[in-house]
Amino acid sequence: MKRLSIAVALLLAACASSSTTQSGSVIPPGHGAISIEIVPNPVVATKVSDDTYDFPFEVVVHESGGHTVNVNRVTANVTAFGAIQVANESYDAARIRALGYATSIPANGTLRYKFSPRRSVPDDRLFGTVAAEITVDATDDSGQATTARTTVTVRR
Repeated sequence: MKRLSIAVALLLAACASSSTTQSGSVIPPGHGAISIEIVPNPVVATKVSDDTYDFPFEVVVHESGGHTVNVNRVTANVTAFGAIQVANESYDAARIRALGYATSIPANGTLRYKFSPRRSVPDDRLFGTVAAEITVDATDDSGQATTARTTVTVRR
């Protein structure tokens, strides 16, 4: 499924860490502000067969500044062993809408993107070496840019 492409990049983040991170933007008063959260974090990989796993999760984007915010881009940067980039995937607003998702968050509202990709993990040791940083870039109704980042982890 095309909708799962971003989820695939996110879920290459096969980390054993169980820290939960929610990150928000720091924006002056009177402007839109966003935070993102991966639910659950860590994502629980469920073995389907041999080396195939399901990775159900949601990307939740909250607006907390009291202004409508439009998502411009969502990026997943996946690294292994703390520094080696293994994937980078970026979706602009047009591509997000083409996947059937909204890109406008009402003032004090929330967007939820649900995913449950199925991926092959050829070596279980990968569950302890990879992490993904998820970034959401947006602009509020006054033109003020706002960005939020968080890290997603995975466990079996």
